[in-house]
Amino acid sequence: MAENTASLNTPKGLVNRLEAALEAQALPAPRTQPLPNAAAARLRRRRTLSLVVLSALVVVFSALYLFAFVNPKYFEFAMSLRLPRYAGIATAAAAIAGASMIFQTLIRNTIVTPCLLGMNSLYVLVHTGVVFFLGSGSDFSTDPILSFLLDIVVMGTVAAVVYNAIFEKTGGNVLYVLLIGTVLSTFFGSVQSSLTRVMDPNEYDALLNSLVASFSNVNASVLIPGWILLGLIVLWLRRDLKLLDVIALGRENAINLGVDYERTVRRLMTGVALSIAVATALVGPLSFLGLITANLARQLLQTHRHVPLIAGSVLIGVLILTAGQFFVEHVTLYSVPVSVFVTVGGGLYFLYLILRAPKRG
Repeated sequence: MAENTASLNTPKGLVNRLEAALEAQALPAPRTQPLPNAAAARLRRRRTLSLVVLSALVVVFSALYLFAFVNPKYFEFAMSLRLPRYAGIATAAAAIAGASMIFQTLIRNTIVTPCLLGMNSLYVLVHTGVVFFLGSGSDFSTDPILSFLLDIVVMGTVAAVVYNAIFEKTGGNVLYVLLIGTVLSTFFGSVQSSLTRVMDPNEYDALLNSLVASFSNVNASVLIPGWILLGLIVLWLRRDLKLLDVIALGRENAINLGVDYERTVRRLMTGVALSIAVATALVGPLSFLGLITANLARQLLQTHRHVPLIAGSVLIGVLILTAGQFFVEHVTLYSVPVSVFVTVGGGLYFLYLILRAPKRG
């Protein structure tokens, strides 16, 4: 009994337990037998209709957010405020939704999100450390460009170096990466909590505003660097992204079909972490958004093809954030940030996914 208990506390034992726990929400295997022509045609029409409806809803709510309740006399001023916010919404939604869909395919599970890699916790720790050591009046706290660059350098280093090294040392086991990411999230959170306990209350009050995702204070000067970084990530991964449908078949099948599985998955995992780092640096942490968009896209489109899945996930993300920001500005009057609604809704949706999972064994 003691030997069994000890074995469970080893890294290999923890990974085995994690793998067993994730099986309940594992991605269903892609269909190997073709559907009848009539059924396949119905599914294609349904997917096309779903994407068209999502696109139409995005256009409607985008127009509402940009042009509703705008005094014609102050149109230019209103656009100077709303356009950067909308650009931040679209950028964050695209980065988080796309990265979450890819991450779930790599982990082969529908309830995991890239926030388990620790980028959100690291973002909070970086901003807390800046205020604690340099003060809320320092350039890194007040200058949005310096703050963005600091976030990208720190989170990008962790994503590109730490996780890449971990992935190589563990032989390409994504569950080890997931486990270590969870441990790092807990570690970053503990350090951040310790710093806030001894922080000056006035400094802590100033810090709180930067720890909550908000589109009301998106600075246009950091959008272009964010777009450039995301574009470089997509350009770097352009060949690997074409292999997602094959990777979804599983490690053995992907290797048999000629995919360099470990190297491809390592690059994709690094790209996911970097995308989340860019989105988080732009607007702040949005933990549950990826969970909502990826699962709604899978349920709505019912396909294993990643081109429509990623497109649908991005459209759902833009729709949620645009509608949420419209509600925040015109109903709650900025009293509650949109991240609160995303967190509450995401938590309830997470419970729904857990409860509806079929029992195994």
